[in-house]
Amino acid sequence: MATAASGSCNQSNLQTLQKCSPEENASFFSKITYSWYSRIITLGYKKPLEREDLFELNESDSPYTVCPNFEKHWRKELLKATKGLKGPCDKGVISEKASFQKPSLLYPLWQTFRFLLIKVAILKVAADILAFMSPQIMKEMITLYENHSDLRWKGYGYAIALLVVVVLQTLVHQLYQRFNMLTSVKIKTAAVGLIYRKALSLANSSRRKYTTGDIVNLMSADAQQLMELTVNLNLLWSAPFQILMAIVFLWQELGPSVLAGVAVLVLVIPINAFVAAKVKRLRILKLYAWEPSYQKKVVEIREHEIDVLKSSGYLTTFSMLTLTCIPFMVSLATFGVYFLLDQENVLTATKVFTSISLFNILRLPLFDLPTVISAVAQTKVSLGRLEDFLYSEDLDPQDINTNYSGNHAVGFIGASFRWEKTGPSILNNLNMKIPEGSLVAVVGQVGSGKSSLLSAILGEMNKFEGTVQRKGSVAYVSQQAWMQNSILQENILFGSDLNRPYYERVLEACALLPDLDQLPNRDQTEIGERGVNISVGQKQRVSLARAVYSNADLYLLDDPLSAVDVHVGKHLFEKLIGPSGLLKNKTRILVTHNLTLLPQTDVIIVMEDGRIAHMGTYQELLSERANFAELLQVFSAENKSEETPQMKIHCFLFKINSVYVFFLMFNFIFMIKMHLKLMSMSVILKYLQAFGWLWVWLTLAAYLGQNAVAIGKKLWLSTWSAEEEKNKDLTEWKHLRNNKLGIYGLLGFIQGLLVCYGAYVLTRGSLCASRTLHNHMLANVLHLPLQYFETNPVGQIINRFTKDMFIIDLRFHYYLRTWLNCTLDVIGTILVIMSASPLFILVVIPLGYLYFIIQRYYIASSRQIRRLAGASHSPVISHFSETLLGLSTIRAFGHQERFIRQNKEVVNENLVCFYNNVISNRWLAVRLEFLGNLMVFFAALFAVLAGNTVNSSTVGLSISYALNITQSLNFWVRKACEIETNGVSIERVCEYEKMDKEAPWIMSKRPPMGWPSKGIIEFINYQARYRTGLDLALQDVSFRTHSKEKVGIVGRTGAGKSTLTNCLFRIIERDGGKIIIDGIDISTIGLHDLRGNLNIIPQDPVLFSGTLQSNLDPFGKYSDHELWEAVELCDLKNFVQSLPKKLLHEISEGGENLSVGQRQLVCLARALLRKTKILILDEATASVDMETDNLVQYTIRREFHNCTVLTVAHRLHTIMDSESCKHKLLASPFNLPE
Repeated sequence: MATAASGSCNQSNLQTLQKCSPEENASFFSKITYSWYSRIITLGYKKPLEREDLFELNESDSPYTVCPNFEKHWRKELLKATKGLKGPCDKGVISEKASFQKPSLLYPLWQTFRFLLIKVAILKVAADILAFMSPQIMKEMITLYENHSDLRWKGYGYAIALLVVVVLQTLVHQLYQRFNMLTSVKIKTAAVGLIYRKALSLANSSRRKYTTGDIVNLMSADAQQLMELTVNLNLLWSAPFQILMAIVFLWQELGPSVLAGVAVLVLVIPINAFVAAKVKRLRILKLYAWEPSYQKKVVEIREHEIDVLKSSGYLTTFSMLTLTCIPFMVSLATFGVYFLLDQENVLTATKVFTSISLFNILRLPLFDLPTVISAVAQTKVSLGRLEDFLYSEDLDPQDINTNYSGNHAVGFIGASFRWEKTGPSILNNLNMKIPEGSLVAVVGQVGSGKSSLLSAILGEMNKFEGTVQRKGSVAYVSQQAWMQNSILQENILFGSDLNRPYYERVLEACALLPDLDQLPNRDQTEIGERGVNISVGQKQRVSLARAVYSNADLYLLDDPLSAVDVHVGKHLFEKLIGPSGLLKNKTRILVTHNLTLLPQTDVIIVMEDGRIAHMGTYQELLSERANFAELLQVFSAENKSEETPQMKIHCFLFKINSVYVFFLMFNFIFMIKMHLKLMSMSVILKYLQAFGWLWVWLTLAAYLGQNAVAIGKKLWLSTWSAEEEKNKDLTEWKHLRNNKLGIYGLLGFIQGLLVCYGAYVLTRGSLCASRTLHNHMLANVLHLPLQYFETNPVGQIINRFTKDMFIIDLRFHYYLRTWLNCTLDVIGTILVIMSASPLFILVVIPLGYLYFIIQRYYIASSRQIRRLAGASHSPVISHFSETLLGLSTIRAFGHQERFIRQNKEVVNENLVCFYNNVISNRWLAVRLEFLGNLMVFFAALFAVLAGNTVNSSTVGLSISYALNITQSLNFWVRKACEIETNGVSIERVCEYEKMDKEAPWIMSKRPPMGWPSKGIIEFINYQARYRTGLDLALQDVSFRTHSKEKVGIVGRTGAGKSTLTNCLFRIIERDGGKIIIDGIDISTIGLHDLRGNLNIIPQDPVLFSGTLQSNLDPFGKYSDHELWEAVELCDLKNFVQSLPKKLLHEISEGGENLSVGQRQLVCLARALLRKTKILILDEATASVDMETDNLVQYTIRREFHNCTVLTVAHRLHTIMDSESCKHKLLASPFNLPE
């Protein structure tokens, strides 16, 4: 990855590492024709391009230059808006304590990019003027033929002039396109940089208002909308300018009759604008066996989406009709009024073909203007969203006083906190001082404010009274470990330099050395998105190692020991956190539920209802606070059992291998799949099969018909004008003229019908393809085994359902349609020119050969550049999402600027690909348009050579068609490349068909109603492995439970306790032996019959966005009384009743507005509602305090007394009442001793 300096190619120390753009040293001719870029095109033809092959950005185009310039103007705007207020407004940080007039985002954008925008506008004016010169030269040539003048020298002069004008138009237009695209992407880059910087300073109240998805959407959608508007911004004035120029030139040809055409435009443009706006506006499941229900929900939502796409498609049909028919209607109205104004008016070839060329120029601005106006309205909405976000509340750095006298590391003086300024108070009247170098334990029940206390120290909460003091640097370990998608060593170093001896000491203290031996590349192993390929305990220890390696002054540890087993927890405390650990001289504030550690701490803080109930040393609290002594006494038995090396309960002992098997696949999981082969025809065939062959043939017939009629219209005009020249009888001529005009109108009407019909059948077929491909993909994804979801980033699957389906829904059929139209246009143009000048075939063959050579070279390179661009976009989104998830950690460590630099690095990589893509497109366009320009020149030249053997109508028809071929040739190749590039989306959507699937959900053999009735589980010589070729994860496991028996499963972290439960649910299929539940071999029944009759409370509490009620009862099966009963049994009733909306309280994304312990209790309540004869508890109480754990165990004993319960736990207290215990014994043989 590029370093911070990689945006500039002027730094000598990096020139050997970078492939700088040779444009600056290229000749003038090379610059205007982009010949300097031929090196990349040729290289891409010879071999697949890689990132290192691409040219770097110019320094002025890189985010290292663009972002600081924009932020400078943004700060000026903020200072101007907050003028007169006290306190600085630095770096875009706005506190809601200040009242100010909302500044505009447009002004700093204009100040930053005004010179580029003016340059682009000047180029656009020049290109537009040149576009109108070609019809005027054509007019002069046709006039020569009409007047039978000397054709030779004047004709040659006009032919050469025509060539010069079209070549100049090509060069100027491509310069405009290049600077326009690069200016647009600079504006997007500036917006993304500002959004990222703002996200790092957001207050928690703002974070609750904006989910991760909302903020990512601002970057991906709203910033993109700014870019798309900038691309088309010049059309706001250019389209009216072109329309005005066309009307002026038409007035010269047809006089006042042109006003009839203007009247048609005035009527049609608002309709087109309305249609454009309308089109713009329209645009845990496995374990609970909920897949069919959620599949039904998804399909229902998808059907609504299809309905919207259908409406959008029909409106697009109308847009296409107007796009095709506006020039025809304008010309028909103009010609008709032209005849009515004066009976002696004659429609000559000069007037016909000059007018037709001008009408064709009119077509695009007429179509684009309403779309741009609609885009302006949409961008206004996007700007509003961006401004609301940028003006939302930031953290107030003044909340924390770091400049104070005293020897305490942390101090609170009458401090009270809340999450939102208008929200309820969370922490009240905190008064305490923590001495430097002390070990402080924070204890209390679930929801008492332990984690909030650490957030207050970090400055993450809103302080509304009192003082907070904090000294020195901070390291923070969150309750749910945050991991970066990078190698394990980088996760630990976290931007620091490697000090190998200290690094090894940290690994040993954090008990990570045994884990490294299990990883394929030790500490160089790639950690997946959100740490998907390591266990929860390992993630927590890596997070601890990150904090320790930072060598900070103050350590805030939010219950890191709950995710590890007793032995590892003891090691961490002794070697790291405790009085003799690696951090013994540091200030440590440890949130914990493990009361056995309290005697070894210096200070204990007991939290109750958001206040400090007790604070003091262990002995002080024990002697002075009776309720604290009682709390300890409740767990004294457990304390002893934790100390006891031998367990005094009846246990089965067996061996379960450690499971790290999916590490071996990490390289394949996180490498980007670059399909380097040409897209095969099978992809097109898959799409056409889903499209429906009936719709395919009807579409082809419609498009052939409309193109044939379009050619017929122009041939009719050509014949008409030729006959009018010869006809001298006024009466016969008037009668003939009326007939000719009527037939011309009829041909236009037929073309309009065929255009409508073609767009309609294309819409119907594309909707069929979208529905079929989506439903097949959904069914295939839901049948994938759970291991696939655990070892692949969820973003990859979401990308298939969003970006890839978006391309299939809206883009792919458009590219096919455009390519088909361009193909027919080019063929028709060549045939028309050849009919006028048969010698043209001598030019077509060599020009066609050059065309295919250019196309072949371009497509080979462009495909790879586009795929590299697509691959470079994902890290931008991933890094942004990753940052938002780890916001508290990043801010605690003070690494905001480092992450801003990293963001610029990934954005720079994406811009390099975008820049190369823009230049490759200009390289192609210049060459293809040169070929088209040569066709125009030779069409004119052969007309001159033919002399008086051809009439003026034929010359006009030939040259007017040739003038249109340039754009068609360019679009033809571009759309062929788009089809090939975007066809990858169809490949990706269909790739799930080939993947291994789970067993069938329902099989012919089904268990009887009420199964299992006893809950007897029997493992018989059971063996299982995660993947063929790997070692066994379970070896010859045999045991049998009794009906209603309570079974404990314990073992060290990574021992494979959860593997056993996975086998019960057939998440992992057997490799030998069998599992029998109530006399039925579970491998003989469908997965839903099995999973639907088992119950589990998983280790990670999973909550969905929505109400608390929908999380407890997704399908509305239970009454309110049953829901409240379940909530009460889980000790959540008081909490829920305190919420304003009770059961209808909105759960935020991932349950972030609940503590981890509360989330786990909600999952327990969900299980209580779904009563079955077998219940599995997978570390269900790891994140709750001892008192709540005791309550939960009591609830389970009472409510599931007639069920078989399998409990996986680290705490021995949790499984003390189990009738039997499965315990991992490292030295035991593979059989089970009694």
